[in-house]
Amino acid sequence: MWKLLVGFALFAALAIFILMKSGGNIDMSGEKHDVSAPHSEAASAAPVAAPAASLPEAASAPASAAST
Repeated sequence: MWKLLVGFALFAALAIFILMKSGGNIDMSGEKHDVSAPHSEAASAAPVAAPAASLPEAASAPASAAST
């Protein structure tokens, strides 16, 4: 069992070493919350146009066709 743990630790260290040397942008400090990103209020404030008048007709059309 101890051999598995040592092997995993060596493999993890080797993987991190290779990733660091290959020029990858490795950041082990956790999740970042960027507050400087612009927030688009115009997109969230735009109303969604739904044809509310055609909904009752479309819903009742199959029912009336089935009853005749």
